[in-house]
Amino acid sequence: MIKYLYIGIDDTDSPDGMCTTYLASQIINEFKENGIELMDYPRLIRLNPFARHKTRGNGGVALKILNDSKVSLAKEIVLESVEKLSMFDCDNTNPGVVFYDGEITKEMEDYAFRAIYEFITIDEAEKFGKSVGCEIHKFKKGRGIIGSIAAISLPLSDFTYELLAYRAPENFGTKRQIDYESVYEMDKKTFPDTFENIDYSEGYIAIEPKTPCPVLYGIRSNTPEVLKEAKSIVKVAEPIDDWCIFKTNQHTDMHIQKASKISDMKQFGCYCVCGEVKNKPTIIDGGHMFFYIQDESGEIECGAYEPTKNFRKIVSYLMPGDIIKVYGGIGEQNTFNVEKFQVIKLNEVEYKNPVCKCGKRMTSAGKDKGFKCKKCGNKIESNEKVPEKIHRSLKNSKFYETPVSARRHLSKPLCRF
Repeated sequence: MIKYLYIGIDDTDSPDGMCTTYLASQIINEFKENGIELMDYPRLIRLNPFARHKTRGNGGVALKILNDSKVSLAKEIVLESVEKLSMFDCDNTNPGVVFYDGEITKEMEDYAFRAIYEFITIDEAEKFGKSVGCEIHKFKKGRGIIGSIAAISLPLSDFTYELLAYRAPENFGTKRQIDYESVYEMDKKTFPDTFENIDYSEGYIAIEPKTPCPVLYGIRSNTPEVLKEAKSIVKVAEPIDDWCIFKTNQHTDMHIQKASKISDMKQFGCYCVCGEVKNKPTIIDGGHMFFYIQDESGEIECGAYEPTKNFRKIVSYLMPGDIIKVYGGIGEQNTFNVEKFQVIKLNEVEYKNPVCKCGKRMTSAGKDKGFKCKKCGNKIESNEKVPEKIHRSLKNSKFYETPVSARRHLSKPLCRF
């Protein structure tokens, strides 16, 4: 029976630089030089986007190799690379490395889903890892062991791929030299096999990171084959030091749990839930838009934040009485951050003051005094407004999503539905 060694690495980067995928690519290069072969694409596994102590992209990396005579050398390469490349100067960088040489069990898979849905402490992760036979290496606080165990354990029924091209070290932190016109050409030729390349509404090149990390660009796809074609189209005016394709849970909605009612949801979790729009969405200083949805169990405030740009205009079309299904997560302020929503049933009736026989819309004659017409003076005693069918910009059953520039790593875009 063939045996494998699983290697998990996490929490090696900081806001000022490094990327755990870059560290993984350097390890893979050393593996190749020493005749150590990967048994699958390296994995990039994104975890709970609302985790309190998350890394920049909150993703762990996992590698799978044969458990043979070169295992000791492989472990040595991994640990030396983490020591050499991790951003130890950052207080919030606490790398963790895990080696595991058994079968991935159901309890390990359950742990991985917990890491996506909930919070796991360092002590919990260490205790669990030791209980299933993981060899654990903690650097500083070692928080990275949480994501490392999840990265090797997570089952992938749905997955995507990402090609990451890396810069030469002397260019880290400088402006990236990417020919944007070639990115548009690449998107035109490879979409929808590749996706999330460009936010056309904002003229935003989404393959280009906005941090000083080693990544030059990242192209996401449904198949690995198209990534090599995409890479051949994108032109850059600086050297590509290395590149690597990762298998990932990005853009799968894996973080979304189904909630049967609003009261079932917990802070820092990610859900889809149905509710009735309670009030007309309103915008506040800073450009954020808020509204409430409700059901028989309670209500929750929903937010479409300023970075979601034109999505807020779509949200503004919602009306009280609309039934929608929202997808997203609950943040620090207990507000549901909307990633996308589906219209289940629109309220297509609005109650208005009656129209006078002269054709003018009537106004209130005072509390409980009916309505009056300012044009002809006619009065009616009824206080009841009349239903009128209204035109809606939104459509029943249709999904609406945030733009590419504001989309979370795990959020599934409509082009993948």
